This record gives sequence, structure tokens and C-alpha cells, in this order.
Amino acid sequence: MVRVGRRSVTFYPPEGATALIGDFTDWERNPIPLEGPLTLEFPEGAYVEYAFLDREGKPFPDPDNPERADNPWWTYPRAIKLPGFRYEAPPEPKEEPRVARHRLGERRYYVAETGSRPKATVVAQDGVAFYRTAGLHKVAQALVEAGEIPPVRLVFVEPIDRNREYRFSEAYEEEFHRVLGEVERSKGPLGEIVLVGASLGGLFSLWQALRHPNRFPKVLALSPALKAHPGGTDAYRDREWLLERYAEAQVLPRIYLEVGLLEWLLAPVRRFAALLADRKVPHAYRERASGHNWVTWKQALAPGLRYLLGEV
Repeated sequence: MVRVGRRSVTFYPPEGATALIGDFTDWERNPIPLEGPLTLEFPEGAYVEYAFLDREGKPFPDPDNPERADNPWWTYPRAIKLPGFRYEAPPEPKEEPRVARHRLGERRYYVAETGSRPKATVVAQDGVAFYRTAGLHKVAQALVEAGEIPPVRLVFVEPIDRNREYRFSEAYEEEFHRVLGEVERSKGPLGEIVLVGASLGGLFSLWQALRHPNRFPKVLALSPALKAHPGGTDAYRDREWLLERYAEAQVLPRIYLEVGLLEWLLAPVRRFAALLADRKVPHAYRERASGHNWVTWKQALAPGLRYLLGEV
């Protein structure tokens, strides 16, 4: 059970709960031990996802909170909305574009088009989540219908081992480029490419734009996992290797960047945004009163596509 104040939440641990976890604890990295009710303060109007740990350290949902988090990977997070929370709902299209499933070897990917002559291609890592959970194809279609962006093709690339592939893997980089080559062969020219990714997918997208600035001139990066470096294993504590590379690079992409106030990546993403500002790189940056989750990321899709593909 929880009691919600204006800027605070009191968590009442259910039977068997030994610790509290959420975006505000880096999930299971820094659980908060529970010996009774616990009150935490959050930003005004925050959206909070949380769960409890049992005596064996396994997460489980709050049995007294029926509001499930919109999470494609875990079933146990529950959601709380503090007074003043406003969800910036993505626009809905009049007609949903058809999404076709494809394979290249073991790699699954999905393709959709918002018009007969797409001018650009939007390529998302964690393809199934951006397709089914975030509805990126529907957001793009709605913006095209409103005349806010030109017609686009969308490519949703699904990882096989995201933790390995998105951490600067040259093997995955090669396969990713083969997927784009196959889409171009079967569907026609890609035009301008916008890379989209969240968390580790955002890290990979920013890395690709750094390595191939002429091919990937624009990135929509949501809570990118900037606490990572080649050879590292801990996206919570590794060195911010990519920020160092961006500081040295001659050509940088146009970037739309968002992060949640409740997540462990807030400080690294702030440092990255500050670097972009210092280097006078065209970019937009926004922080939301939420965490490392799809409620945060879904709200970023429409403003991100408008910034990267709309009229300047």
C-alpha cells in the first residue's frame, strides 16, 4: 500500500517485503531496506514505478496497487502518479500504418511506411518494444497526417542479445548495416536516416552516429546508457567513454535527448547535454519527472520527430 502526498510517497511494505526498488534505487542495484513504512520525496508531478523484494531478493508487485506499469520486459513494477502529473499523450493517427515482419538470418526486423514516397527512414533499436509498446509507427503517421513531418519509412530492429550487441559490438554493427542494406534493396532509397534508441539502444544509436556521421546525421536518444565503455559490463558504473569520444569528434549529429529525473543516468545525460551545448551542436534536451521507463520515452517520440524531421 502507498500514501501519496504532494511531493512524497509513503510505502507500506506488504507481508514478506524486505526492500523497496524502483528507478529511484537503480532498481535492484541499490535496494532500500524496509523495517516499516518508508516515506520518500519526489519531484512535484512525478510518475514513479516501484516494486518490493522478498527475502530471497526476488522482485514482486505491490498487492494493494492495481496500476501496472507499462513495461514490456517486467510484470512486477507498479505505478504511482503524484498530484500535478500530466501525461503528454502521443498523437493518434487516423489510419494505422501496416507493419510487416521480416528476417535476415536470425535477426527479426519490422518495416512500416507512412506514405508512398518516404523522404526519410526512422530506425529503432529494441524494435518490438518501440513498435508494440511505444507505437512509434502510429506517432509518425499522426505527425505525417498533420503535416508536421514528411512521409517516413520506419525500421524496427530487434536485438538477440541486447546487453552484448548494444555495447559497442562491431559484429552487431555489421549485421545492423546489412539489415539496412536489405531494406534499401527491397523498399528503395532510405533517404535521411534518424536513429532511435532508449537506454542501451540509445547508446548504440549515438555510437553509430559518431562512427558514421554522413550516414546517420540525426539521433533521437532516450535515457541513453552513457555509463558504459568497450569491454565494460556495468551500465550503472562504467566510465562515460562515449562522452569522451564526442568531445574529440570533428562531426557530430543533430540530437534530440531526453532523460527522467528519477533515474541513475540523469547525471551522465546532463553532462552529455552540457557537452553538446559547449560544442554548439544543434540539439534539444528535456528532463521529465519520471524514470527509466516507457511512460518517459513514449512522451518524447512526437517532440523528438518534430525536432529532427520538421521544418527548422
